Amino acid sequence: MNSPANGSPAPSSWAEARGAPPPNVLFIITDQQRADHNGFSGNGVIRTPHLDALAARGTVFDNAWVANPVCMPNRSTIMTGRMPSSHGVVFNDRSLEPGANTHVRQFRAAGYRTALIGKSHLQHGMSRNAVNPSDLAGGPVDEYWPKGWDSHEDAERYLDGAPEFPDSFYGFGHVELAIDHGARASGHHLLWALDRGGRMEDLYVPLTAESPARRRSDIWWQVYEPPYDPELHSSSFVADRTIAFIEAAVGAGDPWLAWASFPDPHHPMTPPGEWFERHRPSDMLLPMSVDDPLEGAPEYLQAISRIHPRDQRHWVTPCGVAGDHDLVREAIAATYGMIELIDDRIGRIFAALDRLDQTGNTIIVFTSDHGDMMGDHGLMLKGYMHYRGTLAVPMVIADPRREPGRTDSLAGSIDLGPTLLDLAGVKPFEGMTGRSLAPVLDDPSASVRDDVLIEDDFPGALVSRVRLPARTRTLVTAGMRLTRHSTGEEQIFDTDADPHETSPLGGSDPARRAEMYERLAAAMMEADDLARGMPMTVDGATRARARADSGALSW
Repeated sequence: MNSPANGSPAPSSWAEARGAPPPNVLFIITDQQRADHNGFSGNGVIRTPHLDALAARGTVFDNAWVANPVCMPNRSTIMTGRMPSSHGVVFNDRSLEPGANTHVRQFRAAGYRTALIGKSHLQHGMSRNAVNPSDLAGGPVDEYWPKGWDSHEDAERYLDGAPEFPDSFYGFGHVELAIDHGARASGHHLLWALDRGGRMEDLYVPLTAESPARRRSDIWWQVYEPPYDPELHSSSFVADRTIAFIEAAVGAGDPWLAWASFPDPHHPMTPPGEWFERHRPSDMLLPMSVDDPLEGAPEYLQAISRIHPRDQRHWVTPCGVAGDHDLVREAIAATYGMIELIDDRIGRIFAALDRLDQTGNTIIVFTSDHGDMMGDHGLMLKGYMHYRGTLAVPMVIADPRREPGRTDSLAGSIDLGPTLLDLAGVKPFEGMTGRSLAPVLDDPSASVRDDVLIEDDFPGALVSRVRLPARTRTLVTAGMRLTRHSTGEEQIFDTDADPHETSPLGGSDPARRAEMYERLAAAMMEADDLARGMPMTVDGATRARARADSGALSW
């Protein structure tokens, strides 16, 4: 099989190789889940038996990284196989253009039923607060995109019933959204919960300290138990509706691709019912680097670390621990409860696959869109903080044709779409710079990349009175990490010798620093988008006639 995404498709599809129907695809994605917050990652406290069982029959990527540590940019990268600077969604303030090609469109063109159940965040409906209005703003306008094209994830549109979706929503033919986080229900999730006896005053609530709760932390309002039972929670919605879609596709005899997209364990940390008390905060282990003085770190990270969560200016903005270890323990305990609920609901989906006789013909991916600092280096939440906690993600790919394995080979979120297209023998498209991980599935000691490039752009000025760099670029290699900010500040770590990233090398090793900068420049050039603005596809006969008429390229 070809490693580059833009190579030719695999010479034999599943059907050709096995005499079986095309493979189904179940893509399970969580929001803001650290790479080490799973049992299969070596975490001895959290209980994730269903994900552990998936890992036991799939390939676990222990060295998997995002293309951007923010929701919308990395989700758009997973969909398109392109870097944020190429697909255009560099921050949570702009939507993925409606004509963007995605791996899901390719599967649909190949005859698959496709569905998105849960969180999308390909449009900035829930993050419109991030938009900085400007009279000089560019981007799509209604003159050439359909009016309202980027409003499908606006929560208020669902208060009087579900709005009509286009025939193809980035390639998804069926869409049911859970738009918000924490205990707040919106989108199709809200309508589903109301149909099951939920109360509007418990479900469609503000994301503030005034939101209703059965129990709430005395330290941080964002840790609380929702005022409704687990069966109305977003994790239950995603599982229930994913199963319904699979049942319908199987009943129709169609191959299917389903994105089961869980909004948790993103903050607010609100596991419902029994899941709120699954872990005692006092039993939680603190991160080794929780009291990192951040000497040599960029000034903005030092400033953020001193902002206690009670002083956040907005619920989603990054903050610090400010020496409050009890807060970290409460956050970890609640997060583990959310993840264990997700795992339980994933178990329901797996049971349905077994019942429908789909397990043996279904490729399953599990990953997250980015991580969470969760007290590492005295920092909380995500975004702008280029440490392993936010940049590394869990990644498992289970292909029933292949033996299970575990690998330290580098992988990126950008590689998932190209990998699925390769495994299913579905044609890729021009512009994808991700690489198929199929060779690593065949041989865990193999490698398809020497580094992973990570972008981060902040088109604003201040967060909680802290000035952030406008741009950050990180390069991760097998044993090193270089991060360079537009402020001129940098951090370089020998991650083999310093896995917790507490002792930056600074200028102590100029030769390795120079090598990392050279590799960063090469990675940025490789990621540049040559497909932007390329001519529209024409049929082979027309192309052949054009070549015959021209005889040579014109300059």
